[in-house]
Amino acid sequence: MTSEVAQYLREHGIHATAQRLAVFAAVAQHPHVSADDVVEVARREIGTISRQAVYDALAVFVHQGLLRRIQPVGSPARYEDRVNDNHHHLICRICGDVVDVDCAVGSAPCLEASDDQGYEIDEADVAYWGRCPQCQADGHETTPFTPATQRRRAARLALEPAVPVRQ
Repeated sequence: MTSEVAQYLREHGIHATAQRLAVFAAVAQHPHVSADDVVEVARREIGTISRQAVYDALAVFVHQGLLRRIQPVGSPARYEDRVNDNHHHLICRICGDVVDVDCAVGSAPCLEASDDQGYEIDEADVAYWGRCPQCQADGHETTPFTPATQRRRAARLALEPAVPVRQ
């Protein structure tokens, strides 16, 4: 699988280093992951990688359109490998979990502004906020997403089994 990802990066003009492969795999294995979480996942995979190398790789991948960067209010930037389809996100106010949800209506930009003020709109970025099924089942009341919930999400990432990189 690594050779396929390396070829994919090269096809987009990106030198496929071990660090970049580890960063890309971390995002593919854990969609909606923060850069800090990518650092931890990549270090488990290859040992040593600097925080700066992770940020640099993420920036290159976003710039080339291979990853998407989202930043829900009150949360660090998150990265995902689902690109080019103008999907939206469901965000749990309690645990901070983020999941994809397909376009609200039809094709991009999914929604029409009541007054586009002369803009040519090509994308709509929608976030739906609430409680995920697990937090509802656990009886958690709706509260703002906090640093403590960010730590709980990071701990969950450490326990999740790796999944194959999506093509």
